[in-house]
Amino acid sequence: MPHDGIPRGGPPLDVIAAGLQRERRRAGLSLAEVARRAGIAKSTLSQLESGTGNPSVETLWALSVTLDVPFAQLVEPPRPQVQVIRAGEGPAFAAERAEYVAVLLASSPPGIRRDIYLVTAQPGSARESDPHMPGVVEHVVLSTGRALVGVAEEPVEIGPGDYIAYPGDLAHVFRALEPGTSAVLVQEHR
Repeated sequence: MPHDGIPRGGPPLDVIAAGLQRERRRAGLSLAEVARRAGIAKSTLSQLESGTGNPSVETLWALSVTLDVPFAQLVEPPRPQVQVIRAGEGPAFAAERAEYVAVLLASSPPGIRRDIYLVTAQPGSARESDPHMPGVVEHVVLSTGRALVGVAEEPVEIGPGDYIAYPGDLAHVFRALEPGTSAVLVQEHR
């Protein structure tokens, strides 16, 4: 570090390039649209996304505001986040009128719109769900057993390894057909 205490060496251009590309795609915006909204030249943004150029803090700040992400998310490499929930752990929610338990494995962090559950169910009463918010889609992969799953009026029988997706904003059902039925359920919020 120099005598004045200010670090030298410049910004991590490859990390910034990857961050800008990732966040622009996530936002679904064109290069031209991001540049326009940020008040910078399209050529400047193009250079930054290709790992060249010399971005000022003001340029990066304008881009982070435009892309609605924290400044650090553009200039720091993403760190892998590993989360382990062992079998039998995690917050569990039981149905009132069915042998059905959903364990929340991962809720939606800010900017992500999905929740993941591990479902265990027994034959008997079905888990009948009222419609969720508009745009919700549920994805189910059956792990063990057999079940009738999907829109309440037309559920589909699925077995181990089978996948079904259905609109969660319609009444839907999960009915175990064998003891020890289990599945992974992903609830996607569009």
